[in-house]
Amino acid sequence: MAHEDEQAVRQARAQDIALFRYRLIGPALDGQLSGRQRGRLVRGIAGQVHTGPAGRPVQVSRKSLDRWVRAWRAGGFEALMPAPRRLEPRTDAGVLALAVALKRENPDRTAEQVRRILLAQHGSAPSARTVQRHFARLELGGGQRGPVFGRFEAEAPNELWTGDNLHGPRVEGRKTYLCAFVDDHSRALVAYRWGWAEDSVHLAAALKPALAGNGVPAKIYVDNGACFSDAWLEVCCAKLGVRLVHSQPYRPQGRGKTERLFETVRAQFLVEVSPDGKPAPGRRVPASLAELNGWFTTWVEHEYHVRPHSETGQPPRARWATGTPRYLPGPALDEAFKWEERRTVAAKTATVKMHGNVYQVNPVLAGRKVTLVFDPFNLADIEVRYRATSYGRAEQFAITRHSHPKVSTAPHGPRAGTEPTGVDYIGLLEARRARVDGTANSIRFTDLTGQGDSQPC
Repeated sequence: MAHEDEQAVRQARAQDIALFRYRLIGPALDGQLSGRQRGRLVRGIAGQVHTGPAGRPVQVSRKSLDRWVRAWRAGGFEALMPAPRRLEPRTDAGVLALAVALKRENPDRTAEQVRRILLAQHGSAPSARTVQRHFARLELGGGQRGPVFGRFEAEAPNELWTGDNLHGPRVEGRKTYLCAFVDDHSRALVAYRWGWAEDSVHLAAALKPALAGNGVPAKIYVDNGACFSDAWLEVCCAKLGVRLVHSQPYRPQGRGKTERLFETVRAQFLVEVSPDGKPAPGRRVPASLAELNGWFTTWVEHEYHVRPHSETGQPPRARWATGTPRYLPGPALDEAFKWEERRTVAAKTATVKMHGNVYQVNPVLAGRKVTLVFDPFNLADIEVRYRATSYGRAEQFAITRHSHPKVSTAPHGPRAGTEPTGVDYIGLLEARRARVDGTANSIRFTDLTGQGDSQPC
């Protein structure tokens, strides 16, 4: 099993290297750049010192950057991963084990310092580079993120999406959160979803339908919240060809448009919704999370998107429609949003367990550590991969859970009354939507999900 663990470490290392390479060449992938502009940009990247995947300062040649650009265009994110090495280790395992013990004993020791200690102890030692590579494989020592940058206003639609979360009202006794992305150029609300938590499941539920309906942006700019810092999001964006940029802590410059949007949401939408789930004059009480999302979709498409924005002077949706969105086929989008977990196949039964479920896999994988690829909303459909090769779908052996534990569902409790007094603003918007449905390009939340009150997240 030690060999399987080493394979897992190598795979994680290859993904880290691919992400590092993608972050470097990301600016050069902009299709609006001329050849001269791209050459100047690549030369500038080659002239800088960057923090490598292992945390060491590295400088990359122009030739390597050009090769990575060609590789990404030919094969996408997977093509940026280094080819697996098949060389047998030449350094004695006992020496490497001692090097690891020396590093863990004193994390401040550098690879060169450990090499000196090994040399004094045994009279010989591997090179500092070999020691450092071994440390990197075992994740001894961390790196740092690259520089953060932003823009005052993007030059075209879908050039930059900015995302954030907003705390909302209580529904069915639970607090809700809005995950939203605004297009920097048009101020259109391109992605939005009310959910039960600020997590990666809620983020995916908001982002995936938006990418299918509005195209794929060139960049996404977010803060360092837990859901936006999840490694899944970085891998997803890399597979989609999207540059993911995080703002520096305590320096939220560039996210002002989402803050302004949330002020509008509070002033125009949330002011009409009961904050605590109790009836109040002039406020509605949503009976379910799906209903809250339906109301919000109506407000976005029939009020916010069609009114001229105070800064641009144009309706957000009309300004967004002047662009040329880049759409991806459904299978590519589905693949980017799948989750992965590694499990060891039982040697005697060729079964694998995940979150209380038991699956039957190909018998040739018995005793192997495999990668299970799945949609977190559907644990009944699991693809099995081993060393980047697909071994088909796992057969359901014993299924007790149909969705990932992070996918929460609404509790079944008594519903509060929703009969307000006075003017019903949300009701007026719903009536307007009903009048224009069939003639306007309106998108309903329930149409996107195809589910009702029991919709997860």
